[in-house]
Amino acid sequence: MKMMRFQKWYLLALQLVACSLLQAQLPLKEELRSQTISSIKLYKVGNQEAYPVLPLNQQAGIELHFDDMQQSSRNYYYTYVLCNADWTPVNLSSMDYIRGFSQVRINQYRFSTGTQSRYVHYQATLPASNCVPSRSGNYMLKVFENSDTSKLAFSKKILVVDNKATIATAMQQPFAQDKYLTHQKVKVNVTFKNIDILNPARELKIVVMQNNRWDNARLISNPTFISGKVYEYSDENNMVFEAGKEWRWLDLRSFRLQSDRVASVNYNKTPYEVFVRPDTIRSPARYFYYSDIDGRYAIANHEPVNPWWQSDIARVHFTFLPRTPEMFTNQDIYLFGEMTQYQLNNSTRLQWNESMGVYETTYMLKNGYYNYCYVTVPKNNPNAEPSIRLTEGSMWETENDYRVLVYYTSFGSRSDELIGIAEFNSLNALNIIR
Repeated sequence: MKMMRFQKWYLLALQLVACSLLQAQLPLKEELRSQTISSIKLYKVGNQEAYPVLPLNQQAGIELHFDDMQQSSRNYYYTYVLCNADWTPVNLSSMDYIRGFSQVRINQYRFSTGTQSRYVHYQATLPASNCVPSRSGNYMLKVFENSDTSKLAFSKKILVVDNKATIATAMQQPFAQDKYLTHQKVKVNVTFKNIDILNPARELKIVVMQNNRWDNARLISNPTFISGKVYEYSDENNMVFEAGKEWRWLDLRSFRLQSDRVASVNYNKTPYEVFVRPDTIRSPARYFYYSDIDGRYAIANHEPVNPWWQSDIARVHFTFLPRTPEMFTNQDIYLFGEMTQYQLNNSTRLQWNESMGVYETTYMLKNGYYNYCYVTVPKNNPNAEPSIRLTEGSMWETENDYRVLVYYTSFGSRSDELIGIAEFNSLNALNIIR
C-alpha cells in the first residue's frame, strides 16, 4: 500500500515537472493585462516611430511611457527576461544577463494636469545604470506592481544588438502566380568577417519583420545558398509577405479642432467620446500611395502643452461597413496597429450591430496621430495569422518597412546572440537606420 502511494506521488511529481518544463519553453508574447493601462510607448530616445533597439553596453537609449487611469499613484517595477530568437526564455539565471539589480522601480511619474480625463503618467529611460542587459539578444521587458512579478501589468519586446555581421537586402516580386501582384518577397545576404560558421542550420537564424509586427515575423534557420562567407536567404515561401495597402490614419492631436476623419465629439461625457467616420472595405479599390507611418502612432498635441501628461484621453468609436451582412459571417474582425499593441482580444474585436448593419468597437486613445487597419481571423482557426486581404486588400506596390535580425548561437552557448540588424523600405530596398 505504501509503495503504491509512493508511486502515485512520484508520477504526479513527474507530471508537474514535465508541465512546468513545457510551459517554460513556450514563446513569450507581448501582453497587456491591466485594464487601467493605456498609451504604452516604447521607442528609441527622441523618435517615437523607432523600434526599441539598444546597442550592447549602451545606456539610456530607450524611452518608456504609459498611462494609468487610476487616479492614485502605484508602485511599478520592471525587469528583463532574456529570450532566444523564437522568444522562448533562455535557461539562464537573470544574473547571467543582467548587470546590477534584477528589478528597478519606476520613480518618474506625473499626475495629468489641465485635462478632463484623470490619469497618472509614468515614464523611464532604459536601461537604468544599475540594471543593464549584459548579453545581446531578445529581451522581454516586464512591468509589474509592488515588486511582485506575478502582478504583471504589461510586457514589451526590446532588442539588444552586438553588431558583428554585414547585411544586404533587396525587394522582389514573388514568382508564384497567386502572389505575384499581392505579396512582397525579401532577399537577404549576410556576411561575416570574424566568425567561422561550421553548421549554419544550427548556428545561424534570421528573423524578417514587416512594419514592427511580430505576429507574422518569419524565423528562418536554413540559408538558401552559401557562397564562401556569404549566406543568402531567398526562400520563395518563408521570405514572402502580404503587401497590404497604406494604413488608414486618424488625427487626434486635438479634440477641439476636429480633423476630417472625425465625425463628431461628445464633450459632455467623461472621458470625451469621439466618433470616427465609418470605414469601408478597401479590397476592391485600386492602389493609391500616400505617406503613412506603417501602423505606428505618435503621442502629440496641437496645443502648447506637454503631450505626455497634459493631453486628454477619449473613448474613440470605430465603425466598419461590410458590403453585405454575410460577408464576414465566418470571420472575426479586429482593430489592428501599434495603438492596440497589435493585440487580438475582446477589447480589439469588432462587434456586429444588427440594427445598424455595421461592426463596431471602442478604444481608449490619447491625443496623437494614429495609423490603423482592420484584420480578419477565421472563427474556426483563431490562431491563424491575421489577414488584411478581405478588409484592406493587398497590392505589391505598397510601401512597407522591413527589419532583418541575424542571430548566432556559438558552440556550447545557451542563448541566441543578436549580431546584426538591417532596416529597409520596400520602395527603395536600401538599408535604413532610424
